Amino acid sequence: MSSNSKIIPMKRSLSIFLLLLTLSIQAQETPKGHYNTSKFRQMTDLLPPPNAYRTASGAPGKAYFQNKADYDMNIELIDSDKPRLTGHERITYYNNSPDDLSYLWVQLDQNKRAPDSYTDQIKDDGSNMMLRPGKFVSKYTNEGYKGGFHITKLIDTNGNKLDYTINHTMMRIDLPQVLKSGETYSFDIDWWYDINNFAEDWGRSGFEHFKEDGNNLYIIAQFYPRMAVYDDVNGWQNMQFIQTGEFALPFGHFKVNITAPADHILDGTGVLTNRKEILTRKQYKRYLKALKTFDKPIEIVTTEEAIAKERKRSNKKKTWKFDAENVRDFAFASSRKFIYDMMAVKLDSKNTMAVSMYPKEGQPLWGKYSTITVANTLRQYSKHLFDYPYHKAISVNAYRQGMEYPMICWNYGRTKNGKYSDQTRNGMIKVITHEVGHNWFPMIVNSDERQWMWMDEGLNTFTELLAEQAFEKELGFSLHSRGLPKSVVPFMSGDQNKMHPIMINSDLMYNRSMTAYSKPTAGLYMLREVIMGHKLFDHAFKTYANRWKFKHPEPGDFFRTLEDDSAIDLDWFWRGWFYTTRMNNMGIKQVEKFYVTDKPTQRIKNMAKSYGMKVSDFPTFVSLVTEESSDFEPDMKSKKTFLERNVKLKTFLNEHFTKDEIKKLKAPKYFYRVVFEQKGELVMPIVVKLTYKDGTNKRIIYPAKVWRFNDKEVSKMIPSDQEIVKIELDPENLTADIDMSNNNWPKSERKSEFEKTKEKMKH
Repeated sequence: MSSNSKIIPMKRSLSIFLLLLTLSIQAQETPKGHYNTSKFRQMTDLLPPPNAYRTASGAPGKAYFQNKADYDMNIELIDSDKPRLTGHERITYYNNSPDDLSYLWVQLDQNKRAPDSYTDQIKDDGSNMMLRPGKFVSKYTNEGYKGGFHITKLIDTNGNKLDYTINHTMMRIDLPQVLKSGETYSFDIDWWYDINNFAEDWGRSGFEHFKEDGNNLYIIAQFYPRMAVYDDVNGWQNMQFIQTGEFALPFGHFKVNITAPADHILDGTGVLTNRKEILTRKQYKRYLKALKTFDKPIEIVTTEEAIAKERKRSNKKKTWKFDAENVRDFAFASSRKFIYDMMAVKLDSKNTMAVSMYPKEGQPLWGKYSTITVANTLRQYSKHLFDYPYHKAISVNAYRQGMEYPMICWNYGRTKNGKYSDQTRNGMIKVITHEVGHNWFPMIVNSDERQWMWMDEGLNTFTELLAEQAFEKELGFSLHSRGLPKSVVPFMSGDQNKMHPIMINSDLMYNRSMTAYSKPTAGLYMLREVIMGHKLFDHAFKTYANRWKFKHPEPGDFFRTLEDDSAIDLDWFWRGWFYTTRMNNMGIKQVEKFYVTDKPTQRIKNMAKSYGMKVSDFPTFVSLVTEESSDFEPDMKSKKTFLERNVKLKTFLNEHFTKDEIKKLKAPKYFYRVVFEQKGELVMPIVVKLTYKDGTNKRIIYPAKVWRFNDKEVSKMIPSDQEIVKIELDPENLTADIDMSNNNWPKSERKSEFEKTKEKMKH
């Protein structure tokens, strides 16, 4: 700082300098707008108040609890013309809540397929005019498949019968005495059910029959009576399973023995504890090699071995033994048709295994892409969230499937005569990424799927998008990931009567693909790319995942964590994007070029007159005027900068800056006043791309709170060293703008995403 007593600190003098320039903006005639601050009000009216269980920061509180359920099961898979599953299980339930429980609720998901299915009862049959043959027979005749659990025994560990009531897919067990806080209770259930043909009558599990060789391929899930969740939010989560809203389950320890035909290859959730006894000597040796192979899959059961098994049938049985700790569910797959490959994956804290099981009908597509896709998913999700905690992740090929369970998932992708299209290949890679990714949301970050589908599907689809973007470089082709903001434009432009907010119960969604998957993904993408930035968003997203892994988060926990971790107020975003179906429709209303003057403008003269003052006595202003203004003078377009020709500014600078400091100041040659308008009902950041005369460009993002006092129109003055020849509002459509035709200056004809989609549909 200079020794001259007139010189003030540089930062302060710059602030005064900028203030003088911005005063002219404030002096402009502001448009009459909607001074509506309701879109920015805090969400105290929407979120439950914080408490000892869930804090205001979004973290679990000191009193947070979750109950636990352990399972010891013996299962037999009967592979016959009428496949059946039989089971015995002992459930040990831990009441870690502060409450005493007089009854327990158990889920019976297979009852969705019972003859008196609640799911069928509540369906509008107008949507069932076209049915698969198997579904038609079971629905409208007395023949065909009759599903549902058959409970043959329900007793305590002393052999005493327990009272129970079955209400469709839920069973209440009335305890002989109250289960007090801190106590455990064990009971035994014996059951069986006939396995459904999922390829004929769609389902998340069941069997697929191959007529060519007479074999079945089994994907078995939701196959055992399992405990419902009891928590601080709902008490018992005992909503009926009608298929859309998926699962709410407690964590536990599973010990499961599965008996199947001796020639089957079987794998599932948990550690296979008797692998060495189950596999042949050659297969086990290949398995040991796979444990140390990180660059390509190793076939444990080869294509040739699988094809050879298809021609024979074993009358013997084998029992596969699994042990799974800290999982919320169990599933498995079994068939003599399976090719079985693995490769090791290195994560930051450990190694894990990527695994695939598929019939020859998946070759060569699955051998080439399945396991490496699993490996990429494990690496990328671990990078963005936390290291995958389990020892394996399995991708199973099943007809038209896409479904997830802990450590195992079913995925589609078949070939015809060994050939496949790019569409089939890309779709298979995307569904494998998505279903393996579900290990994080909701298998570990264990949200309530029965209530909030977006908390697993939306968060997972977003992370899938990041994983696929990274994978594209390795693959050498684009996967066209869904969930980008522009992809939801046709949906958000549609009929509001067929649209629901994201924050709606899973079973009540009209369009779950958009409402639970794509729109939440687009919202998170906006947060990362536009609103928060990568660094703040990634840290907050990872904080949420780590806070709630192996716990039961609620929506408020997610919303609060992202704000708490980033110091960004996002209530306006959650309120608009998640709780409403409002649309974003921004545009450029007007662009004017301004020039600097230190001479009293007509506006200043009028202001002085109204205050009874002389113009010379009125406070000094630096004003900005347009060519159309009566105050405009031709010399304002002089090549000299306004710092060089503006007397008042030169005086100010000489009084407050040194000569060296003045030389360093950059004086913009051009000022552009841009008026942005919002014809929709959302508020969003304003993303602007400026293109200069020399062809270079610049990106500016004005935060959403620029709309806080006027949510219909806002103006920004943009200074520039060189002439701006083009201004584009959000050219990449990162804010789901439903009409891009008014987003350019000078105005150019540009079709909206909705119009483009309509044209594609015509062709």
